[in-house]
Order: sequence, then structure tokens, then C-alpha cells
Amino acid sequence: MQYNFWFIAIVLGLFLLWKVDLIANLLNLKSLSPDIPETFQEYVDAEAYEKSQEYTQARAVFSIAEGIFSLLVLFTFWWLGGFGWLDEAVRGLGKGPILTGMLFVGALVVGQQLLSIPFDLYSTFNIEEQFGFNRTTLATWIADRAKGAILGVIIGAPLLALLLWIFQTVPMAWLWGWVLVTAFSLLLAYVAPTWIMPLFNKFEPLEDGELKAEIHEMAEKCEFPLKEVSVMDGSKRSAKSNAFFTGFGNNKRIALFDTLIEKHTVPELVGVLAHEIGHFKKRHIVKSLVIGILTTGVMFFLLGQMMENRSLFDAFGVKETSVYVSLVLFGILMSPVNEVLSIGSNLLSRKHEFEADAYAAEVTGNPEAMADALRKLSKDNLSNLTPHPFYVFLNYTHPPVTQRVEALGVK
Repeated sequence: MQYNFWFIAIVLGLFLLWKVDLIANLLNLKSLSPDIPETFQEYVDAEAYEKSQEYTQARAVFSIAEGIFSLLVLFTFWWLGGFGWLDEAVRGLGKGPILTGMLFVGALVVGQQLLSIPFDLYSTFNIEEQFGFNRTTLATWIADRAKGAILGVIIGAPLLALLLWIFQTVPMAWLWGWVLVTAFSLLLAYVAPTWIMPLFNKFEPLEDGELKAEIHEMAEKCEFPLKEVSVMDGSKRSAKSNAFFTGFGNNKRIALFDTLIEKHTVPELVGVLAHEIGHFKKRHIVKSLVIGILTTGVMFFLLGQMMENRSLFDAFGVKETSVYVSLVLFGILMSPVNEVLSIGSNLLSRKHEFEADAYAAEVTGNPEAMADALRKLSKDNLSNLTPHPFYVFLNYTHPPVTQRVEALGVK
């Protein structure tokens, strides 16, 4: 292992990234206020507000501990020569460059997943359990992990093999790698609602009644081609509520968590629907998709320039250059850059959320219902009502709920 430019740059980048995240968490904890925000005083009592602050504290401490552990594991593995040792071990099997690369990446993924198990267990069966959210049984948790691992192999292994083959044999490999990953991502988004998500949750058609009628009426009013409304058994794993859209073109579907339906009135649920329709009508999905594709293209271009960079291999103590090690080292190198890019994407996402809220308020003519839905979601999910602006700047894809309610012009 050489202490060259890449070694110093990556160590400093990862350490600064961790330090900034730590500072943001500490500032967020410091910003917890004993006073309930004015827009929530009629909706959240003192006991619920205190519980939300305790939940924020528990999640922050957990996040800090997990971040320290992850950084220590990476640095320890790196400085003990783990990357070089693993490369020599898989090369010694004599399986050819593609299969060797898959074994190298697979071993790192398996190791990472095994190390994450204690944290996942603690998060689910301690923190979420303590605050009344967890409804997952150990059997369900194990089944989810097993299904995820199997899907990872079925989906991830062929994609990795194709990428390795492209970068080893095809001219302008970065361009074709970009095309492959983009096409694969679009295909996965198309088939996931039909083939993948039902492996984890049950989706049943929404029963006929006022809610279904109101939802379809709103979709027709907005000229939104809603094909199906289904109810997902979110309560199987958590008491938290959510809703989401899937599908392309004239094949759009909405899934409502059963917990969401239980806790909200029909006008509130229609407001949530109108908000999601707003994202489509304002072309937020298309804009985000284009930005994501372009960003991926830039990443693949940089990967092409860094492929089998001798200095980078020396920094990680790997003797022989290879495509598969280049993919892993580039991922580590770009992790601080990805965090910086996420700040921009989060900023755009928060802007889009304000626009979708405004659309929902306009099309329903009932901003109060939208505001009430936001307040209830925040209360039921124990959201932090007083987040620090720096933490929001770094991490929030949605604006703080107090700002969203104020933007709706509702007191």
C-alpha cells in the first residue's frame, strides 16, 4: 500500500464526509426545541411531541454509531491489505476474468451484508419496537433478507458480468456501460411493481366506496390515466404510513398503505393523491429521470478515465490491475462526490415537493385537507418538527413539514 495522492485524497474525503455528517447530526439534536411549533399546537400534544424528539435522538445516535463502525471497518480492511489479499485469493482459483471479478465483488457484498445484520436487527427490533412502529416478526425479517439476497444474485450477477465483459472487450466501454445500466434501470422500474414488490407485500384492489370513487374522480379531473388503485399491507412490517405511484404511460397505478387509509379521512387521502399527480403533471418524474441518467453518464465517463489506474491500485495495496477491482475502487473514490451530488438532487426534490403541494391545493380547492394530511403523517411517524437547516440541506428530500404547511397558507 502506497501513501500516494489517491490514498491521501480518499482518506481525507471519507473522513471529511463522516465529519460533516456527524456535525449535521449533532446540530440536529441541538435544534430540538421544547416548544411545539405554532402550526402543530392544535394537532400534537406534549406527550406525542416529546416522544417524537426521543425518536429523533435515538435515530441520530444510531446513525452516528453506524457511521463510525462503517468507517472503521473500511479503513481497517484497507490498511491490513484486505483488498490485495482478496484479489490474490480469487485470482488463485483460476476462473477467468469475469467469474473472478464476480467472486471478488460478491465476497465484498456478502461481507458488507453480514456486518449490517446486527445494525438492522437493532434498528428493527429495538428502536422501532421501542417507539411502537415495528410489526415485523423475526420470521418475516429473515424471509425479507433471504429474498433480497436471492434477487441480488438473480438481478445483480448478470448485470455485473455484462459490465465486466464490456469494459474488457468493447471500445468506448464507458458509453456502452452507461447504456446498459440505464436500460436495465428503466426495465427494473417497469417490472418491479408486477414481479418484485409482490414478493414482499400483498397488493389488493381498493374496495368500492367513497374513497375509490373520489380518487378516480380526481384522476379524471386531472386527466391522469390511473389504471388501478391498490392497498398494500404496510402494517405487516411497520405502523408508519405512506403511498406511492408506479407505472409508465397509460399504465399508472397508486398503492396506499393500509395504515394510511386507517388514519386519514377521504379528503386528506385525495389530497395526498393530488400531490402525487402533481409530480407527474409538473414533469418532476421526467426531470429527475433525465438528471439521473446524465449523472450516471458522467460517472461512467469518469470510470472509463480511471479504469486500471496504477496509482489507485497502489493506494489500495493491489498488485495487479483489473476491471473488477477498478469498479470497486472507483465506487469508494466517488462516494464523497456522490454525497455532494445528492445535496443538489435533494434541493431539487424539495422544490418539487413544494410545487406538488401547491398543485394539490389548487386542484382540490382544499389546502386545509392537504395540510391536515401532512400534520397527521408527521405526528404518526414521529417526524422531527424542528430540524436544523444544515441537516435539512444535507439530507432532506422533502421540506420540513412546518414549511410545507406554511407554504399552503394554512394556519
